[in-house]
Amino acid sequence: MSIHLHWYLPTNGDSRDIVGSGDDSHLAVGPSSSRIRPPTIEYLTEVARTAELLGFEAVLTPTGTWCEDAWITTAALSQATTRLKFLVAFRPGFISPTLAAHQAATFQRISGGRLLLNIVTGGDPVEQARFGDHLSHDERYRRTGEFLDVVRGVSTAPAGTAFDFDGQHYRISGARIDFGDWDPPQIFFGGASPAAEEVAARSVDTYLAWGETPAQIAERLQRLRARSTALGRTLQFGIRLHVISRDTSEQAWAHAERLLGAISEERIRSA
Repeated sequence: MSIHLHWYLPTNGDSRDIVGSGDDSHLAVGPSSSRIRPPTIEYLTEVARTAELLGFEAVLTPTGTWCEDAWITTAALSQATTRLKFLVAFRPGFISPTLAAHQAATFQRISGGRLLLNIVTGGDPVEQARFGDHLSHDERYRRTGEFLDVVRGVSTAPAGTAFDFDGQHYRISGARIDFGDWDPPQIFFGGASPAAEEVAARSVDTYLAWGETPAQIAERLQRLRARSTALGRTLQFGIRLHVISRDTSEQAWAHAERLLGAISEERIRSA
C-alpha cells in the first residue's frame, strides 16, 4: 500500500491559532484581522514551493467566500512550481459540470497534469445561501452524483463525440471538449451521511475522512469498501489531520490546550 502525503494551502490567511476561533465565524465576516499572514500570492507561492521542496505530493486548497478562489489561485501557483499537485476544492452546485470539465482540461494542460479535484457538496446554510442554493441535504448529494456523472462522461468521451445526460438536476445535450489532449484528474470527496457514502461508493476515486478515532474510521472504511466492491469499484481513502509537533508528548498536549483555551465557551456551544 502506497501512502500519499499532502499539505494545506492557506488561501484564507495563516495564523498561530485555530482558524476561525475569534469572536466571529469566518462564514459570517470573512478572515479575521488577527491573522498573522494574509494570503498574498507571494506568501502562497512560498508555501507551495516549500511543500514541493519537502516532498509533499499535493496541497489541499479550500473553497468558500472566506478564502481566495481555489481555481484561479492554484492555476497561478502551478506556474511557480514544477512537480506539486493541487487538490482544488469547489462546490459542484455552483458551476456547470461541462464547464468544470473544460476548466479541468485547461488546468491539466497548463500545469502538466497536476490537478486533483475535491468535491465539496456543502453543508453550512450561511455559505449555501450566499450562492442562492437552498436544496436539502440529500438533494445536494443527489445533485453531486449527477454532476460527477456528467464530468466523467464529458471527460472520457472519445475525441470528436458528444455526451448527453438527462437527470433530475442536469439536462446536458451534446457536451464535448473540442481541443487538446488531457488526462481527467482524480476525484476526491468527503461526507459522513448515508447520502454522501452512496455518492462516494459510486462516483469518486478517493474518499476523504476527518480525523476520528481508529475504531470510527475502521467502521466507515469497511462499510465503504463493501459498498464500492458491490458496484465493481475500488475506492482509495484519505484522512485529514491537524498535526502538533513538539519534542515531547507533554509539550504537544500543552500546546493543544493553549489552542483550545483560545476558543470561547460561546463558540463551543454554537458549534
